[in-house]
Amino acid sequence: QVQLVESGGGLVQAGGSLRLSCAASGRTFSNYAMGWFRQAPGKEREFVAAISFSGSSAYYSDSVLGRFTMSRDNAKNTVYLQMNSLKPEDTAVYYCAARAGSTWRPAEYDYWGQGTQVTVSS
Repeated sequence: QVQLVESGGGLVQAGGSLRLSCAASGRTFSNYAMGWFRQAPGKEREFVAAISFSGSSAYYSDSVLGRFTMSRDNAKNTVYLQMNSLKPEDTAVYYCAARAGSTWRPAEYDYWGQGTQVTVSS
């Protein structure tokens, strides 16, 4: 069982930056695939980024590639999402997710945080 708690959301102007954090409970954090997702009002939840178990590799959606960077600190049981050059269309609730397993790009995740609101004004 893993509990996830996101933080770092807020209101920012277009072009600005935010850094989201997701703290996980448990002693085997490095065994969990971690991902970030987001859901805008009236839209389906969409994938944002995923990171390998060691943090050496990451994968991004086309919409955030080059602007967002995902990282993890296994010693602190925490993943991060650095968001730069934010756009109004990045406005959404951002969720982190976790899944134990052998692949760091799972099709589904088992554990979800409560989400943190990111609002980008134009």
